[in-house]
Amino acid sequence: MSTEKLWNRNFILITVGNGLLFVNFHMLVPTIAMYAASLGSSGFELGLIASIFALSAIIVRFFTDALVDRLGKKRCLFLGLTTSLVATAAYSFFPFFQGLLVARILHGFGFGLSTTFAAALAVEVIPPEHRGEGVGYFGLGNTISMGSAPAIGVAVFSAFSPVVLFSLAATASAIAIVLFRLAHVPERPVVRKEKEHIPLYNRIFEAGTFTPASTCFIFGFVYASVNTYLPLMAAEAGISYAGLFFVFGTVFVLVSRIFGGKLYDRRGPIFVMLPGVIVYAISIVMICTAHSSAYLLSASIFYGLGSGLLMPAIMTWLFNSVPPARRSNASATYYNMLDLGTFLGIILLGTLAGDMGYISIYYIVLAVMVLYILYVLWAWKSGRMVDDRVA
Repeated sequence: MSTEKLWNRNFILITVGNGLLFVNFHMLVPTIAMYAASLGSSGFELGLIASIFALSAIIVRFFTDALVDRLGKKRCLFLGLTTSLVATAAYSFFPFFQGLLVARILHGFGFGLSTTFAAALAVEVIPPEHRGEGVGYFGLGNTISMGSAPAIGVAVFSAFSPVVLFSLAATASAIAIVLFRLAHVPERPVVRKEKEHIPLYNRIFEAGTFTPASTCFIFGFVYASVNTYLPLMAAEAGISYAGLFFVFGTVFVLVSRIFGGKLYDRRGPIFVMLPGVIVYAISIVMICTAHSSAYLLSASIFYGLGSGLLMPAIMTWLFNSVPPARRSNASATYYNMLDLGTFLGIILLGTLAGDMGYISIYYIVLAVMVLYILYVLWAWKSGRMVDDRVA
């Protein structure tokens, strides 16, 4: 067995750099709408600014193959990071809707490239026998920043001028660039037949990854219901301190990473995926029946453990389903499926909530979770939950 260590210099640099990439993103998620509103943007314009970022990130990932062919993974990563940095700085220089919209589109392009290739480079420095564990720890930067950066962003925006907020977010991107530059990752040559045609559906999800990609899509749908509508559900149910749900949840995401990745590496995806979807389903049951702050915070324990097990397991499964030269495409598949599922969940559940109320939509989410459990069992029993780990 290989004795190569997981926590090597390159892995630490890439993991911290990825965390700062998400600090930039999460600081601006709540504040960019606040900034646009302060400029006098209409409700429609606020919705457009919020949605155009995710759409542009999805679109740019369709061109992963062409970009890798011409630039290689590392140059694609730095193109994305530099674009994110420039777009973040541009928010300050164009204080009107049209300029903000263009900057938001550019930021989406940069974020789409950065997240895709940061993950693709991370898996290159993770020893194959530690891949599940390594991918779990790699994603901790996103988890920690999700729990802290939005609050920091709102506090900075409320206390200082927007220029200070954007400067702080840009600084996170700049430091991320430096850290990724210091990491030494071998560039694998791209082997492809000349004039190879790639079908449209394989630009959405990489060939051979339909089963893990579909589990990622379903997860994104359910994830959107909690992250977007839980505070509104709590208000409808008369439950206070709903914001603490995400703080507690983040703690238990961290707990899950201690054992989830190691379990994946030793036993395979089903031993993480099945407990993950069951625990996640328990959290949805508790959200549906929540009647007090204490009960809702108890649900966050299962929410944190479930999402903490599922997200890195799905990403590892995707990486292990493709040849090494196709890992950037597997990374693009992961983020595209997650974003598409999230986008559909926000739109569909938000529309239904207008007629049914926010508590009722979680019963629909619970039905989806039951189907999710059955789908994971089917994938395992049918032999589709394979894990062909390649160095």
